[in-house]
Parts: sequence; structure tokens; C-alpha cells
Amino acid sequence: MSDDEPTSGVEPTLRSYGVSVESIDVGDPLEVTYMTAFPGREVHRREIGRALNALIDRAEADAWDPVRVEATVVRSPGDPLGTWSAEPAWFEGLLADELTETEFSTRVLETLTHVAEADGGDDRNGEGSEGDRTP
Repeated sequence: MSDDEPTSGVEPTLRSYGVSVESIDVGDPLEVTYMTAFPGREVHRREIGRALNALIDRAEADAWDPVRVEATVVRSPGDPLGTWSAEPAWFEGLLADELTETEFSTRVLETLTHVAEADGGDDRNGEGSEGDRTP
């Protein structure tokens, strides 16, 4: 893989999975800010899943070397909803069949925080499983 492949491919891949990228820094960590299509009180788990699936698919195709992912979800520019992250070892474990999709998703969801938490809000959004391989 060439050094510029992650730069040229991550953002378009995320967009092709329906992730509305606002800003991206493809370094280590990969920092991405995206606008949610569900601007409620909590981060939508299926959107997290779409972003992760895009990265997993790139890693499976040897088009992305997993690094720490730090995501910020916004309702609109400057209006953060929450954050989540994923460690490179989790991607590697999933790709090597050392982690199940459920274990991977659980680890990511354990990092999920919502802006409302600062006010004592609950970080669970009560969504059921959608059968996706990630949150």
C-alpha cells in the first residue's frame, strides 16, 4: 500500500457508506467528524456501524492499515452530539477472527459518550440490534 492511499480513500469510502464527513485527519489516530442524520439526544448506533464497516472493508481489502479511530458526531457544525473510538487491535482481532463481531461492537460502544452525559444524561439509546456486523 502506498503512503497516500489512506488519504485518498478513507473519506470517499466513508461517504459511500452514508457517513456525512465534516472533517477528517487520516493520521494516527484517524480523526473523523461526521454529521448525524439522526440529530436527537444520542449518537445513532447504526451510523457508528456504517462508519466502522467502511473501515473494516478497507482493511480487509488491504487498503487501510488499522489505527486508533476517534470519531466526533455532530448535529450541525459546531453542535457536538457525542464521541466514540476504536483501537487498532480491535480491528486486527476482528479481521483475524480472534474477536467476534459482537465483541468488537461491544468494545466500541463502551467508548461511546454523549454530550448530555455532562448533564447527568444516560448514554444508552435503547436501539435494538439491527443485524449489522458492528454497532
